[in-house]
Amino acid sequence: MSTLAQLLASLPEEQRVILTAHYLRGKSAAEIAGTLGVPQKSVENIIAIGKSELLKALLPK
Repeated sequence: MSTLAQLLASLPEEQRVILTAHYLRGKSAAEIAGTLGVPQKSVENIIAIGKSELLKALLPK
């Protein structure tokens, strides 16, 4: 089984940056969007998809 750190490291850079900022640094989607200069909705989508993918990978089958 992979660890969370391994899974995050395997993600594309944009996803890794956004998920790390949100889950490990406690930043909101609005804060991340402002920092990266991207739409807030895009950040929210990446967070939702990333959460789903990480849960699938981490939870036992």
